[in-house]
Parts: sequence; C-alpha cells; structure tokens
Amino acid sequence: MKLTRDAFCDLRNEAQRALRRSKETPSVLICAGTGCIAGGAMKIYENLRAECESRNLPVYIGLKHDTDEEKSLHVKMSGCHGFCEMGPLVHIEPMGIMYIHVKPEDCHEILEKTVLGGEIIDRLVYRLNGVAYPRQEDIPFYKKQHRVVLENCGTSDAEDIEEYIAKGGYSGFERALFEMTDEQICQDIIDSGLRGRGGGGFPAGSKWDGARRQKADKKYIVCNGDEGDPGAFMDRSIMEGNPHSVLEGMMIAGLAAGSDEGYIYVRAEYPLAVSRLKAAIAKAQELGLLGDDILGSGFNFHLHVNRGAGAFVCGEGSALTSSIEGKRGMPRVKPPRTIEHGLWGKPTVLNNVETFANVPLIIRNGVDWYRHIGTEKSPGTKAFALTGNVVNTGLIEVPMGTTIREVVFDIGGGSTQISLARVTDNGKTFIEGFVSLPYGVVTISEAFAGHEMSTLEYSTVVERTQAILQEFEDKHHIREAIANQEIQVIGTSGTVTVIGAVHLKLPRYNRSAVDGIAISAPDIDFTINKIKTMGPEGRCKHPCIGQSKSDLTIAGCAIIEALTTFWPISEITVADRGIREGILLDMMHARRVNAAGHGKKKRRGGRFPFDRRGSGGQSDRRNGSGAFGGQRRK
Repeated sequence: MKLTRDAFCDLRNEAQRALRRSKETPSVLICAGTGCIAGGAMKIYENLRAECESRNLPVYIGLKHDTDEEKSLHVKMSGCHGFCEMGPLVHIEPMGIMYIHVKPEDCHEILEKTVLGGEIIDRLVYRLNGVAYPRQEDIPFYKKQHRVVLENCGTSDAEDIEEYIAKGGYSGFERALFEMTDEQICQDIIDSGLRGRGGGGFPAGSKWDGARRQKADKKYIVCNGDEGDPGAFMDRSIMEGNPHSVLEGMMIAGLAAGSDEGYIYVRAEYPLAVSRLKAAIAKAQELGLLGDDILGSGFNFHLHVNRGAGAFVCGEGSALTSSIEGKRGMPRVKPPRTIEHGLWGKPTVLNNVETFANVPLIIRNGVDWYRHIGTEKSPGTKAFALTGNVVNTGLIEVPMGTTIREVVFDIGGGSTQISLARVTDNGKTFIEGFVSLPYGVVTISEAFAGHEMSTLEYSTVVERTQAILQEFEDKHHIREAIANQEIQVIGTSGTVTVIGAVHLKLPRYNRSAVDGIAISAPDIDFTINKIKTMGPEGRCKHPCIGQSKSDLTIAGCAIIEALTTFWPISEITVADRGIREGILLDMMHARRVNAAGHGKKKRRGGRFPFDRRGSGGQSDRRNGSGAFGGQRRK
C-alpha cells in the first residue's frame, strides 16, 4: 500500500482515534529491551498471554481492533523503560503502575489482582527508604529526568509503525517534505542549536548545510550506531525501542542534503537493534514512506542496515565509511571532511543515532520548543547510560546543563563505593573522610578546625567521627547494606596505606606495594593497636610512618577505628588512586614497557582494587591476583 499525503493524513487520524480508544482499556507494557529480555521478559510475555487465554480473555497486540467488538486487554512489548537495575519491568496503564523484578510466575497475580481487580501488589512495587512508589512517574529515578528522545521508549510497541504515527511520527518528515525547502530545513536545525550527540558536539545544522552546498551526482546519509564505549547503551536502546525516530531523522537529513540513500551502521553485537531496524524499514517501505516517490512527492529515499564486525575504531567517521565500503576500517587524515569526501568518495552527512532521533521532534514542534530545554549554548537533552558503582544502573535522559552530581546522586541513587579517611595537607592539616552512598557525602573534617585534628585526644576524634556517621546513618540507613557486603569499602588515604604497609611488615613505606590488597577488620584492629602502642617516638622511627606522618597517622587511625566499629565493615581494599587515574596510569605504564621491550607485553597486576570477585563481593586480593589475571609486583 503506497500512501499519498492525503492517505497518510487519514492513516494518522485513524491511528490517533485507535490510540485514544486503546487508553480506555487496560494495557500491559512489558519491557523488551535487551536487559529485560535477558532477565526473562519473553517468558513473562508468554505467561501473560497464556493466563489470558486460560480465562478466555480477549487480548489484542497493537492499537486497532480486528472487528468492532471491543477487546479486553492490550499487551505490548515495549522498548527499554530505563530502570534496568530493577528489571524485568512491567508497566500497566491507565493506572500508571510500575512493577519491578517481575518473574514469569507473577503473571497470574498481576492479571488477577491488578489488571482485572485494580489492586496494587505491594511486593512488586519499588521502594526507597521505606516509601513505596507504585506509579512510575513518582519514582525519583524518573521524576528527575526530562525524556524527549526516550519518551516513546517504554511507552510504545517498538515494532508498531501505526502507534508511532499516532504519536506524531513521520509528521515532521511530512512537513519537511511538503512545506520546507532544503535550506529551511538546515536553517531550522542550525537555529535549534542541536549538536552532535556522539561526543564531538559539532553543530548538526552546519554539517547538513555544508553537505547541501556540495555539488555532486550522489550524496549519502549515514547513521553511526557503532556504540563501542564500555558500558554505553543509549543508541542501542533508541534503535531497539524507537527505531522509526532514527529512520525519520535520516529521511529529513536526506531532504536537507539532497540525498536519496542512507546507511545505518550497527554493531553486530546488537542483534535486537538490527532486527527492529530492519522490521521498521520494511514497514515504512510497505506504506510508501520509504522507497521511490514517497507520498507522491517525487522524493526517493532508500535505507540499508550494515552490521559492523566489532572494531572499536569503526566508531570514527572515516573508518566507519571505509568499513561500509568493505575495506579495512582505518581513519584517514582530514581534510577533506566527510561532508566533502565520505562514503564512496561522495558528500556524506554522518551523525549518530541520538542526533537523528532529535530531528523529527525539532521539525514537528519547532525551534523555540527545543531551545527552551537545556542551556542557551547547548539546547536539548542528553541520554546517558548509568553503569558501574552506582545504585540505580539504567538509561536516563536529562536536559543539557544537568550536573554530574544530579545524575549520579539524584537519579542514580549515589555510588556503591565508600572512601575512607582521605588525608590532605594543604597548609591546614586535617583528615577528610567521606562516604558516598547512597545519596550524599559526609565530611569528617567538618567536625574539626584547622590543626585541631592532630592535637585532640584519640577518644575525642573517635566520638566526633561516630557522631557524624550517626547523622548520616539516621538519614540514609545503610548499615544493612554494609552488613550484606553490597558495598565495597575502598580506602584511598595515606593512613589506610600506612596501615597496609605496617600490616605487611614492609621495610619501608611503599604505596604501590599495598595497592589492591584487602585488609580484614581483625587485621585492621590489630594493626591500629600496634601503631597506638608504638607511642610518638616509635611512630617517628618506624620506616612506614616516620616523623612527617606520625600525627596524621594516629588521627587517621582514630577515624578508621570509628568507621569500623560504627558500621559492620568486614574489610577495606587499599587503593592509592581512583579508578580512572589508576587505569590510565596502567595503560601508560604498559606502553612504556612495550616500547622498552620491543613489543614484549608485560602485565602490571594489583592495580584494580574495584574488582568484585567471589560471593558477596569479596575481593581476591590476598592471593595477589590482579583484576585481569596479572600478579602483584613483589
């Protein structure tokens, strides 16, 4: 069925009526992002269908009904809801209820109590600090976000083109096709301030206009879906959950630049994204939204999906186009730029997935709407993947200008890492200890002024420290999480490394020698008592302490003793630097070794104290194993 513009408008109107009708009956949206599918989402879907069939309950998959008879239930496999830490997720409309950690065996109860009975199942509701949040919009993780590109991810059937059209999909393309010139499209994107979301931040409209001005018999539009950054899954989730937005953005770019062909380059490790993109292209072609003479306008545009082989370097533009051509993915020297000499030597517009997904919204809603989001110089939003030592891992979208603290603490729930007793000496000798889980920071040094730390009685330092910790515990209740070893305790201070050096009986103070070891609570207590009984003179003479660190060490011991007695800390892993700094230094070290050894690779172990191994997050540092299998240096 090839649509004309009038037929497309009729289809949109009918789809919008069907969407309104569908909201009158219960809808169950099962998260079908990669993470939830890995957690059993497909089995939940199958069980829910089976439960409905056993009750002879009519179920419809999609928006419209086959007959005039009203169906009883809509079931949808949506894109990523974002709250990956709590998956598999099930969202129920129109009540707005979100259930977390759903299992296939929960389907009977969900259907019986919630869908048919309107009752909330307390055990499946998200809770934070004792407060239940049955509605998704009230959950702090979502409440702090501003979802624009991800708005339809988790709320729509990812493979239903009619639902995408009902929610305004392809309306931006229709407007650009019939009401705007190529120059006007470029000017709107320039005026919107949209910058590339792949990392470079180059103004998208200027890139498009540069390609538009090129004189060539053939031009290409290329979408970079080769998301190779560790832990990143923003583009993957957009391609899986809202693939038509990417297609529409590329089609508008084709109008602007004068191109009739595009390629989406996707990592082969994203099979679900590839599958949904191909399905979206096939359905758009079926309706005449892709192909020749689109909507009777005379404009042609064809799209292809190209799978990468996993090379990280192919995320770079010129390497990516080389890979599409079947060549080795190698970056080339610039200029000429891709807009001048890109795919097969032709002018090429190359943007990433998130950039293209923003475009239809700008054309449909207007430049002013977009510029009211974010900052003056960087309007709009940015999607982020939260992974690693953070309480709430998942996919988020926030306005540009949002601080990292807001992302990590307000949305991400804070770090799962505790740093203890950081020693600083900047002319005002004091010891700073801070805890970054779950929603804030407590600074031990706030209780001490100037040089007071090194002059107070040992017991006074302990008492003041524990008073601060009690306030933090009253507010955040993390004692149980520490007892269950859900939190990895990292010691980054000079005092912690001194305790490690004394514990290992090193002949001299050596931070590198203790980096990565785990010291058990009994060993910490024993070593602190040993340092205390040395007395001032003994500490000054000790090879691992010395006169310069004597006062600070005893004060630091008081803080660490307060921490280990206040909270049930089983061990502290010593780290002489942070995660990023440590890894970067290792990479630099490896390069120096390789250069000196003419290519002979040596692995420097024991520098990754953030590795979790074994049950309950226990570290395997005592046996000297590095996080990547290397042995600690002797």
